[in-house]
Amino acid sequence: MPPVVRSMRHHRVELSLRSFRVAGLALCLLPICTLMSGCSRFRPRLADNYVYVTAKETFLRDRVAAVSNRTATVENGEQLKVLEHGRRFLRVQTEKGVQGWIDEKVVAPQDVFDGFSELKKTHQSDPTVASAVVRDEVYMHMKPGRDTERLYRLPENEKLQLLTRATLVKPMPPAALQARATTSVAKEGAKPAGVPDAPPPPAMEDWWLVRDSQGHTGWLLSRMMDVDVPEALTRYSEGQRIVGAYIVAKVNDPDAPQDDKNIPEYLTVTSPYKAGLPYDFDQARLFIWNVKKHRYETGFRERNIEGYLPVEITTRKDPAGKTPLAAQALPAFRYHVLAADSAPVVPDPVTGQILPGKTFVKTYRLEGNTVHHLLAPGETSPEEAHPVAPEEKDKKKGKHRH
Repeated sequence: MPPVVRSMRHHRVELSLRSFRVAGLALCLLPICTLMSGCSRFRPRLADNYVYVTAKETFLRDRVAAVSNRTATVENGEQLKVLEHGRRFLRVQTEKGVQGWIDEKVVAPQDVFDGFSELKKTHQSDPTVASAVVRDEVYMHMKPGRDTERLYRLPENEKLQLLTRATLVKPMPPAALQARATTSVAKEGAKPAGVPDAPPPPAMEDWWLVRDSQGHTGWLLSRMMDVDVPEALTRYSEGQRIVGAYIVAKVNDPDAPQDDKNIPEYLTVTSPYKAGLPYDFDQARLFIWNVKKHRYETGFRERNIEGYLPVEITTRKDPAGKTPLAAQALPAFRYHVLAADSAPVVPDPVTGQILPGKTFVKTYRLEGNTVHHLLAPGETSPEEAHPVAPEEKDKKKGKHRH
């Protein structure tokens, strides 16, 4: 055989052996590759990571730099998919597929969104105890407290449903605490020798669990909203905070100055302008409409009670009445008051929520312009607790000084 042919045949055999070795090595490495993250075909897919916009409105930018271009506008509560984590910024993608960088300070993580979702689910069946309006733009919080997580930003004049109240110690800087203590000592005046200075009670602030028009549920500082009350009634508040206003009945007055001649008659419940009270209201007042004078007048009033929401507006028959009118279901209202033998009511130390002790229900029926306390035959109303009036507190202080 010629040398050239022998050399070519030898070369082909050598190439075949080399290809066989390479193929064998690949087969050996295949199981290893399936276990390594470098093989994208077999890599497990990571769960998507999302954040949610907390700012009222902000922008996505094409780069993290002093000079950049806006790629999209995003709004409060909008969901963004996280693509990359930077030092202080995140590269995200909107639901429309637009990408850009956003400051991590203006977004909330998934667990905050989940917390608000759980809050909404837990309280979706809670009754509305009153309605309110937001004074200014303000955030909902996931828990009562100024430093708790927040997400949804409410616009000015947003309508709210109030669900339940909580009361917490108001955070104050050391200088304010010292000034408060000094003022308290000055008000107390001279004390008997040997009597130590009593620390002033802590300043409190009230929070409300609310539901907005979109169904979002969260906690809001009470001073950031006003209870929704008709202007015609606010003049009669007499220095009290109106906690709730409820339509009990309507009266037709053809000569009324209002456009709507069916005039609502309201029950209002009020409390002092003070946070941290162990009750929701201490007064109830019914405003009836005088058809002859075309104005509101007081048809019923109860003071010095420790009342709790919700107030129920209903219709009732008079179980003790013996007239045909007693058998008719007429407008009525009911509310809970604290019993005299109840244990003292204190806020829950963890949640701040007010959990009333032993209470009973008082029911009243409106018969024309007259209000009757409904009791079954032979029934007597239990003895109820009463808040200490300011003048009584002054008397006690005077006795202590002398």
